[in-house]
Amino acid sequence: MPLIPNKDTVLCMSLAGRPGTFGVRFHNHLYEQLGLNYYYKAMTTRDLPAAVGGIRALGIRGCGVSMPFKEACIPLVDELDPSAAAIQSINTVVNTDGHLKAYNTDYLAIRQLIEQHQLAPDTSFALRGSGGMAKAVASAFRDAGFKRGTIVARNAEAGRSLALACGYEWQAELGVLRPQLLVNVTPIGMSGGAEADELSFEVDAIEAAQTVFDVVALPPQTPLVLKGQALGKQVITGLEVIALQALEQFVLYTGVRPSAEQVSKAVEYARG
Repeated sequence: MPLIPNKDTVLCMSLAGRPGTFGVRFHNHLYEQLGLNYYYKAMTTRDLPAAVGGIRALGIRGCGVSMPFKEACIPLVDELDPSAAAIQSINTVVNTDGHLKAYNTDYLAIRQLIEQHQLAPDTSFALRGSGGMAKAVASAFRDAGFKRGTIVARNAEAGRSLALACGYEWQAELGVLRPQLLVNVTPIGMSGGAEADELSFEVDAIEAAQTVFDVVALPPQTPLVLKGQALGKQVITGLEVIALQALEQFVLYTGVRPSAEQVSKAVEYARG
């Protein structure tokens, strides 16, 4: 039976510009299966300092942080884990007796996916995006030994800064570049957005690529993923990213690591 919240229930939450249901269903499903007296709720805010202050003041155990708050939260926490400090972007806040420590489990998830999908370090790639999530992804590729990368970002200042930090090139547009791997780390293709039905890369670039990787998780099958599948490309989805990063958040919040079978069932439930 589902746990009925009580005065001892530990609260966890997420903050996102566009709150989704995956994390809510994933975490609460695992809490129930493991008999943990926790409850998870997705939220958004127009007052980030007050929201983070509420996490501290109300004893909320953990908070997932999504776009557009990944960098703006940094001055509001007490400590950065090395996973967040190295790239100055966070996606997880853990509250221990009022002390807020921030992590980046996005980075950890990307590193795992690079290994799982056996992406070779000599692969050329283009990464579209320059925000907090793009920092996590680009840094993960850099630390995995990828040297032939290009950051594609219309924001010249942010794009150049990210490229410089990771040792990559920068271009405002993909242009004639046709790399082996295409990585989308922008809201293009995201449900509910103005560009929900658009491709994040040109069709001929997708045709020329070997692998397409869309970090957007909602929907799991974005226009880029669908086009990559139709063309027979190796495809890595945002669902894989969100599942791995959510698992690491769950462990940080609870101190419990579920089995692979339990995680698989939680992902299936969360997609329902």
